[in-house]
Amino acid sequence: MFRFEDPIYLYLLALIPVLALIRFISFRNQKKRLRKFGDPSLLKALMPDVSRVRPSVKFWILQAALALLIVMLARPQMGTKINHEKRVGIETIIAMDISNSMRAEDIVPSRLDRSKMMVENLIDHFSNDKIGLIVFAGDAFVQLPITSDYVSAKMFLSSIDPSMMTTQGTDIARAIDMATHSFTQEEGIGKAIVVITDGEDHEGGAVESAKAAKDRGMRVYVLGVGSTQGSPIPVAGTGEYMKDNTGNTVMSALNEEMCKQIAQAGGGAYIHVQNNSAAQEQLDQELDKLEKKETSTAVYSEFDEQFRAFGILALLLLVFEICIFDRRSPLLKRLSLFGSKKQTAVMLLLLVATSAAAQSDRQYIREGNKLFHSGDYPNAEVAYRKAIEQNPKNPQAPFNLGNALMAQKKDSVAIEQFEAASRLETNPLRKAKSFHNIGVICQTHKMYGEAIEAYKNALRLNPNDDETRYNLVLCKHQKQKQDQQQQNQGGGQNKDDKKDKKDDKKDEQNKDQNKDQDKDQNKDQQKEQPKPQMSKENAEQLLNAAIQNEKQTQEKLQKAQQQPQRRINQKNW
Repeated sequence: MFRFEDPIYLYLLALIPVLALIRFISFRNQKKRLRKFGDPSLLKALMPDVSRVRPSVKFWILQAALALLIVMLARPQMGTKINHEKRVGIETIIAMDISNSMRAEDIVPSRLDRSKMMVENLIDHFSNDKIGLIVFAGDAFVQLPITSDYVSAKMFLSSIDPSMMTTQGTDIARAIDMATHSFTQEEGIGKAIVVITDGEDHEGGAVESAKAAKDRGMRVYVLGVGSTQGSPIPVAGTGEYMKDNTGNTVMSALNEEMCKQIAQAGGGAYIHVQNNSAAQEQLDQELDKLEKKETSTAVYSEFDEQFRAFGILALLLLVFEICIFDRRSPLLKRLSLFGSKKQTAVMLLLLVATSAAAQSDRQYIREGNKLFHSGDYPNAEVAYRKAIEQNPKNPQAPFNLGNALMAQKKDSVAIEQFEAASRLETNPLRKAKSFHNIGVICQTHKMYGEAIEAYKNALRLNPNDDETRYNLVLCKHQKQKQDQQQQNQGGGQNKDDKKDKKDDKKDEQNKDQNKDQDKDQNKDQQKEQPKPQMSKENAEQLLNAAIQNEKQTQEKLQKAQQQPQRRINQKNW
């Protein structure tokens, strides 16, 4: 598809016929004036070096150069921006358990890594289906909204780690409930919830949630990861194993009975994941049984800028026009540039070839795109960097480079490239994508404030982007929870510190009072007074101090009980 980014400049092409008309009138008046001097054939013989063709050729070359410059201003582009494709498939939400127990290595290389491999293989088998990703432990959140962008799905999948969850444990019910609200509003299409877990449900309610999902037309499939014998849980970066409150090593075992109950209640199937591909094949067979429906999906692709070719061709035409003289040169009489149509055609082909060879940055970008889609992100990064070297002002090169770096988890450098692309880009829709990707990176690293600002910038440029709007709402919710946690932790600690300092101060005062009292007592003893006992005033002071300390201790306990506490699971795996 060919289009112009700024077609309003094409109205300037009306200057071409106007200038041609002026040229025609001027040439006709010139011929009339020459006829006044004598016979045209006689005048031609008297002026052998004067060419009648060269001025016309120069004029039309200038006209062609002007037309090319006008077309260049209109920014010609090749490609398709939005292509609505008809796809027949299903919708699948994957709920992945990323609790600490998924670090167990009874499944090679580990339960979590094996789960990632299965999801990646599942994505590779998808062609017309939509997929979403939810991660859960003691809490759950959407890692990837339901989409047909399989490249983004793999990218988000690679960044999953148990350290993402602030609340450990295993709450399968919450994950299933969140999955039921993550599908599209399409009716008549098969909807599957694939729960990947070791079955250690610490919160309960999973069977009821699966039954509720079935009642809403969804199927719940459970992939049980791990062994029934149990395995210790490695602690990341220490080389040790996780221990419980009593100091014993935790042995995490697959709860197959629980997994089967959830799958049965959800109308799906239970599949035991082992060190082979049988589970993958069985899951594919189960998903193939679901009803497929034709849906329309918008596929976005960038337009390739073509104005450089027109600009280079116009420049060459201007150089060519300068080299043509109005009069025949005695030194170049034998050179006939316009005597043969073949010579003219050859020159035009050379001009076109030169202009095509000048688009080396576009070639590097296309090469990088092929490498990126094939999963070769390092070489794609190299190709995009070469494109930037060829043309630093092309915004598509740093944008694609940012995606390649993002896929390699080089997030800080990726943000720099997206920022560079946003500065160079003039199209608001493409500029919005740069801010969207910045927001995704910041959200992944729990930099919710920066993510919210990036999403807002993206929505200002493209208010119709529902995915960005969804991420913005989710990010605001996550930031609110983060602020609440920090407030609860920091506020409570500060209050306790202040109270402790206050108590210490009072204790010192009481201590000083006791010292003074001791001194007074010793002094009285040295004087051998008959009544070496504490005065009534000092006794009342000590009694009041003790009562005050007890009162403060009770107040501490009451305030601690009144403060909102996060749900803490007894089991941290």
